[in-house]
Amino acid sequence: MLAPLALAQFICSFAGSNMNVMINDISHDLDTTVQGVQVAITLFLLVMAALMIPGGKATDRFGRKRCFLTGLAVYGVGALLSAAAPGLGVLILGNSILEGVGTALLIPPVYILTTLLFTDLTSRARAFGVIMAAGGVGAAAGPLIGGLITSAISWRAAFVFQALIIALIIALSRSIADPLPPDPDRHFDVRGAVLSAAGLILIVMGILAADNNLWLMLGLLAAGILVLAWFLHWIRREERAGAEPLLSTSLFRNRTSNLGLVTQNAQWLLLMGTSFTVATYLQVVRGYDAIETGVIFTAATLGLLVSSLAAERLAKRLPQRTLITAGFALAVVGIAALISLVAGTPSAWAFVPGLLLIGLGLGVMLTPSVNVVQSAFPEDRQGEISGLSRSVSNLGSSFGTAIAGTILVANLTKNAYAAAMASLALAALIGLASATRLPRSTPPANAPTPPRT
Repeated sequence: MLAPLALAQFICSFAGSNMNVMINDISHDLDTTVQGVQVAITLFLLVMAALMIPGGKATDRFGRKRCFLTGLAVYGVGALLSAAAPGLGVLILGNSILEGVGTALLIPPVYILTTLLFTDLTSRARAFGVIMAAGGVGAAAGPLIGGLITSAISWRAAFVFQALIIALIIALSRSIADPLPPDPDRHFDVRGAVLSAAGLILIVMGILAADNNLWLMLGLLAAGILVLAWFLHWIRREERAGAEPLLSTSLFRNRTSNLGLVTQNAQWLLLMGTSFTVATYLQVVRGYDAIETGVIFTAATLGLLVSSLAAERLAKRLPQRTLITAGFALAVVGIAALISLVAGTPSAWAFVPGLLLIGLGLGVMLTPSVNVVQSAFPEDRQGEISGLSRSVSNLGSSFGTAIAGTILVANLTKNAYAAAMASLALAALIGLASATRLPRSTPPANAPTPPRT
């Protein structure tokens, strides 16, 4: 029952990072630029983030398993279309749009079903540990697997690989039972969905415009903020009228959940930002091919695997706050190593210590951050909080690629690489500060489930 859920998280995370090692191959084959490929990668992450809240809400109306299978089908079509793409436009349609929409439909059910099917905190922590390990390994190992496939066959074969995994997940999903029946009469806030998606898209597009036009960037950011303010006004109005908005404002009144969401955003910003920045620097500046770049990222994959395998034992002994704080501390040290060691030597080995530490840190903190947020709400709120949680995480992924990527692509030099990594260090410090403010009483995973109110 857990296998298809974990595989779904793996392939979606894999899709977000494996293209990083194909940048040169795709840009040459499709006659585009590094910035064009960056836009495709960022748009994929952005579509996920923008539609994750509506996707989570849709599970209440249409059913969790139905949304899961529909998302898998849409994703599979997008992967096959990307494999056959004759140009950047079709690649964006297949990868950025269809795979992004499919992911937004299938990922919220993964976390809702896990929360509903594993009812005590210990088994839930174990299940989330497996899923988050699969997601983290997918993101960290994406460059290696993508590099191997690209070097051995073609970058197009990497999308065929994704379609094959999707087919396997659909076959395995027959064993999943939806614990709650769908409610076809449940209200779906269409206007709220449009406003939330539009606001997030404008903000990330503003960041992407930073290296081309400062005024355009400021205009897009201002428009995004205004649209999100309109969205908040709309959902408050819906609540006052007794209607069901896309997102209840009460979700933001839980201090522990809010801090957990900040840590999730920072974690995925760090993971995807590091993946894009290091992979682009290795290929464009140092001239490494896809497989060489992927092999270097093995250090991050190994670190994430080691800490993920120990996550269950650590969760039984230590509060979740301690694990999240320790994870960010390791990541900050890892970024410092990536900046200082790379500046001091041209050797590829200079990247290994930093990537290893970042992988170790992420493996330690990904699971407790999710568990802190999901366990803060009862079953009838899981659709909302799961969509919000995944949207925040994927928005972090978008920010990581957009912010660090924009700094790097604007001026592909060693100094730009250091500046991009410094921006990621700042995000990690924000996550660390948020983690230290989590309640001291946040229980370890073997503590009894707190009563729901």
